Amino acid sequence: MLQPVAVGHKTLADYSSIVGRGLVEEIRELAEPLRGRRVLHLSATAFGGGVSEILYTMVPLMRDVGLDVEWHVIYGREEFFNATKVMHNALQGHPQDLTDEQWASWRRYNEMNARELSGGWDVAIAHDPQPAALHTLAPEKARHWIWRCHIDLSTPNPATIERLLPYLQTYPDSVFHLQQYVPPGMGKRIHVVPPAIDPLAPKNMAFSPEDSTYICEQFGIDVDRPLMCQVSRFDPWKDPLGVIDAYRIVKESMPEVQLALVGSMATDDPEGWDFFNATVAHANGDPDVHILNNFNNVGAIEVNAFQSHADVLIQKSTREGFGLTVSEAIWKARPFIGGDVGGIPLQVQDGVTGYLVGSVEECAARAGAILHDPGLGRRLGLAGKEHIRKHFLMPRLLRDWLKIFNELEG
Repeated sequence: MLQPVAVGHKTLADYSSIVGRGLVEEIRELAEPLRGRRVLHLSATAFGGGVSEILYTMVPLMRDVGLDVEWHVIYGREEFFNATKVMHNALQGHPQDLTDEQWASWRRYNEMNARELSGGWDVAIAHDPQPAALHTLAPEKARHWIWRCHIDLSTPNPATIERLLPYLQTYPDSVFHLQQYVPPGMGKRIHVVPPAIDPLAPKNMAFSPEDSTYICEQFGIDVDRPLMCQVSRFDPWKDPLGVIDAYRIVKESMPEVQLALVGSMATDDPEGWDFFNATVAHANGDPDVHILNNFNNVGAIEVNAFQSHADVLIQKSTREGFGLTVSEAIWKARPFIGGDVGGIPLQVQDGVTGYLVGSVEECAARAGAILHDPGLGRRLGLAGKEHIRKHFLMPRLLRDWLKIFNELEG
């Protein structure tokens, strides 16, 4: 049997004061005919990245409204995760495809996981490419199968998508963040559902200024000086090197500015340490550049503190599936600057709830403008928080999943 993930208890009623009673009542109506349905989420890891962030809240909320839900993590070793990291990058446009040996490794581990997969599910949801072959290999294990894509497939490596597509096409239903991520040839039933954040999770709950200041001080931040901050995985697509370059431009006119790059190292990202070290090297020993990860005891509470205290929050991605860290950042009511790519424009109304940028120079100019005009930062931050409240909180995502389940039931 695959490894089940233990999750905590959550209650939908706790979200009423944030999202409104109308949405909560709609969710309960949608859930009523689905009571007792057995739902399985399948993912590559229970730690690090947006998929696990979502499932740690979504699974208990689905249980709270009456579904019988489990989350299982597939089995894999280093050769499997090395292959799937290459696949992930290639599907987002990197020119390097998997070798024949890596494709064979991916298929071999999927076969192994298919044998270990338990049966009797009403709905099985395979998240991302790592377990994507499971429907082909073990369709009898569930009445309904859904492939949930969390990455940007708008311009994939042609060789990679050509080889993966036959596995994806077997799924009767698939779910994407944006319509432009749906590759040609998917066919069947396509659902477009953006992800969401949990406003009550430790990473997103309300923090007092005193608490965030205290925590930032523990990591060497001078809380009396301005702070730019990016929270993301250490990944080339997140462009932390470009953020350092933008910070250096800002520092020319504002020498007191500091930069924090904060991220978690995921178990299915073997390249993460290489790029973390490259980021440290690019900072070149600058004492005002703080590069931190979960191995420095940076967890959800610390991320919340950095985002709540920062004067400018950045997500300078060059490719992005959606970017939950964007919603998390904006939810803190701090001014936000993001790359004009992927799902970020869906979360940011340029010039109203934050800024969208396409270069290091543009990022630096927007950050400088915010740092020199605190009133501008406050306006952007408050407008951004309201936009996230309306569109990108977890109860809305729960409602969208329940709608899909009801469609499957006919």
